[in-house]
Amino acid sequence: MHIHILGICGTFMGGIAAIAKQMGFRVSGCDANVYPPMSTQLAQLGVELKSGYLIEHLDDEPDLVIVGNAMARGNLMVEYILDRKIAYTSGPQWLLEHVLKDRWVLAVSGTHGKTTTSSMLTWILQYAGMEPGFLIGGVPQNFDCSARLGNAPFFVIEADEYDTAFFDKRSKFVHYRPNTLVINNMEFDHADIFHDISDIQRQFHHLIRMVPSNGLILSPKNEAAITETLAMGCWTPTEYSVVEADKLLGWHAEKCMADGSEFIVSFKGVIQGRVNWGLIGDFNIDNGLMAIAAARHAGVPSKVAIEALTSFINTKRRLELKGEVNQVRVFDDFAHHPTAIAKTLAGVRANVGSRRVIAILEPRSNTMKSGVHKDTLAKSLSDADRVFVYQGEQVKWSVEALIADCVQPCFVSQDISQLVANIVANAQAGDTLVVMSNGGFGGIHEKLLLALAEL
Repeated sequence: MHIHILGICGTFMGGIAAIAKQMGFRVSGCDANVYPPMSTQLAQLGVELKSGYLIEHLDDEPDLVIVGNAMARGNLMVEYILDRKIAYTSGPQWLLEHVLKDRWVLAVSGTHGKTTTSSMLTWILQYAGMEPGFLIGGVPQNFDCSARLGNAPFFVIEADEYDTAFFDKRSKFVHYRPNTLVINNMEFDHADIFHDISDIQRQFHHLIRMVPSNGLILSPKNEAAITETLAMGCWTPTEYSVVEADKLLGWHAEKCMADGSEFIVSFKGVIQGRVNWGLIGDFNIDNGLMAIAAARHAGVPSKVAIEALTSFINTKRRLELKGEVNQVRVFDDFAHHPTAIAKTLAGVRANVGSRRVIAILEPRSNTMKSGVHKDTLAKSLSDADRVFVYQGEQVKWSVEALIADCVQPCFVSQDISQLVANIVANAQAGDTLVVMSNGGFGGIHEKLLLALAEL
């Protein structure tokens, strides 16, 4: 059977292509621009890649077209498919029908931490010898790919709340039918498709309705939005991560190091072991607890899960060290929401102590560009000693307002080269530069390293 994928170079759709190829399908696909690293990964798998959304890409008459959620009405290929009644479906629907319906699905959802927690969980299952299938919306560095079919009943999937396709506006995760569901957190995001937090809660409750009574739902105990959503109706056992005062009621972490690089794990008051790893930040402790708990539901003893995390390598673009020049470290991080920004910087601050932290931010997500979070953004940057912000062309509010709102010196520029020059002029030996964006940010990481080398 020949399937053609529209938007194939996105991480999710590229993952579907990889899995379909492993299942024996003939797979082709196209994207506005065929670009690495996904294009390289797919070419190595023998996937036929084509650039642009051209009708002639369908001359081979595929049996089925899988339509990515970036496709909209008005796209030439979409109109051609509809007019000629060519069979089509969404990526999540295809995944359910061909892969997930017969698997034990471990789905990791939430506003933040999905990619990291999914990667942790997959690595734990792999370490335990389970050979799980997985589809992760990032580049997990303990594996050489972002998706695989796997050989076990278990399949780990990053469960995104973003919409499915132009013809199916439900969240992607509604299609996944998990046995084990992690809800890391729940905040307002994706303002381009959701009006408010209640819209998001409604989608999450659709997902909760599908978890069987012999399954398990894992979440933090003190998140109001999650508590409210579960109160709409829950038919599945639950376990929680909890604060110190409630440690007898659920999963708990006691930090041994202020930066979160070492902590003791307990469950209902019983110590499970000590994690000593290469990650920092309270948010990663939260991710790790959820991964250990989810793996336990799949049959992995907590002791084994904790051992696995000592050799876990964090996903690319999650506080990834891009280089160090003249005693200045440059990190890349995917943070693009005030909560994620605050947690990332808090983790760095705990790690470096009194040394300077310089935050470099590109408001790039649809939500950030719209200005939904502009009033809370300055507070999220409070752990930085200096703030540099890029005012992109599509940002619909004046980032200059941050200069007055920030408690520390804040610099705004509409030119990346000028921004780099300003950062380098302010940098000192011992500084940690944290670049935060969910895009490429004009290659600013490499530009910073080159400019620092010239000092």
